[in-house]
Amino acid sequence: MTIPLRRLVVIRRRYEVLSMLNDFAIGSWFLVGSVFFLYPSLMDAGVWLFIVGSAQFLLRPIIRLAHRLHLQRIPASNWEF
Repeated sequence: MTIPLRRLVVIRRRYEVLSMLNDFAIGSWFLVGSVFFLYPSLMDAGVWLFIVGSAQFLLRPIIRLAHRLHLQRIPASNWEF
């Protein structure tokens, strides 16, 4: 069974979209957290948003690793170019 190039492109694009959504979420947490720091009553929530954003940075290499492992499960001899 050969894996068409089109399928490989679909796999790559899915991981790219996942990575972009993750980056968007990280930016959102840090932006909202920064605004929260302008108001003393929201400062604790701002700290938590920074913690969530920082933890989410760990997802970036996990997404890349998952993509690589996904492609490694497909034997190169099955790729159709």
